[in-house]
Amino acid sequence: MNNPPLLSFVPTPVGNLGDITLRAVQTLRSADIVFAEDTRTALKLLSHLEIKVRVESFHKDNEKKTISRVMELLNEGRKIAVISEAGSPCISDPGMYLSAALREADIPFEALPGATAFVPALTLSGFDTSDFYFRGFLPHKLSEKKSEIEKLRKINSLIVLYESPHRVAETLRLLIENFPLPVSLSREITKLHEETLKIRSEEDINALTLKGEFVLVVNNRQEEQEEEKEDFRELAENLIQEGLSAKDCLTVLKALGVKRNAAYSAINEIINR
Repeated sequence: MNNPPLLSFVPTPVGNLGDITLRAVQTLRSADIVFAEDTRTALKLLSHLEIKVRVESFHKDNEKKTISRVMELLNEGRKIAVISEAGSPCISDPGMYLSAALREADIPFEALPGATAFVPALTLSGFDTSDFYFRGFLPHKLSEKKSEIEKLRKINSLIVLYESPHRVAETLRLLIENFPLPVSLSREITKLHEETLKIRSEEDINALTLKGEFVLVVNNRQEEQEEEKEDFRELAENLIQEGLSAKDCLTVLKALGVKRNAAYSAINEIINR
């Protein structure tokens, strides 16, 4: 029988401490060292679980140094657990660099299943979840974020994003300008103040509680937009024939609940044919 891997990527709760698995607890108890994105959060969790183990930091600013240390410890036969600040390591997390290094060095490791924020957010969105594209965090710089959104507009699927409370309003404004509405927003997944909202307008954005971590889900399936476009094409043509500008026509269609991208595409086709 093969020996179990010395290194384990261990998911931790995204909010509710009851979401940790029995296997995760057992793995943390047996570890010689735990590497954590946020040592303070890790120590709180380990204290709650009554686990005493050495904790060292592993984050995006020390990843190269830490990967070298992890390799040395594995050569010494030490058992290591790697955890994120919350959720599954390697998902929008520096753990992905360690997993790549381990795979490149042909060193066996294991990844435990467990808590992650985007899966419940997908369910709570109410969209068809038969396929989706996980993007994670967008770039912080506005120009780079706009460029990335242009690329995402070409993806014919659900699109899942993570966002912080400091940037979520800016990101939502870009999303409602560029994607079909509504955008599903889930906040504080598994926590006391968890909520999922449908974002359709600037008013919805202004009413948000800007606390906690956010998961945004956009339904960018093109076939649904094409079906909807046929339904309102005649109305769009009538509005343009009556002398409305493309901008005013777009405003009317959006007020009637038509998705922005579908309305914009139909109006352009009518004007340019």
